[in-house]
Amino acid sequence: MKHLILIIHSNVQQALADQLRSLEQVSGFTFCKVEGHGVQVENDPFLSARDKVVGYTPRVRVDIMLEDGDVDMVLDTIRSKTQGLAGRCIYWVTAVEKNGHL
Repeated sequence: MKHLILIIHSNVQQALADQLRSLEQVSGFTFCKVEGHGVQVENDPFLSARDKVVGYTPRVRVDIMLEDGDVDMVLDTIRSKTQGLAGRCIYWVTAVEKNGHL
């Protein structure tokens, strides 16, 4: 089992949600609102004019649990079919040692 974590700009949340709902490999996902803080660079793809004024970037963290063999397919689909995501997303994948319901 793998844990796919994406950080996206809040502007593409709905497009990504629509895409994830269409994938049979994704049984569910979680969105959490987060703020991106740090040294701001003019060519940072996450920055909009609003972000430059308020001093942070509104982002959304997306958590998805996937079977090991599904990670690359899900990432490839997100890259190619989710409009507005190019250059506006970072991700990482971690191994899940244990999971379940309490």
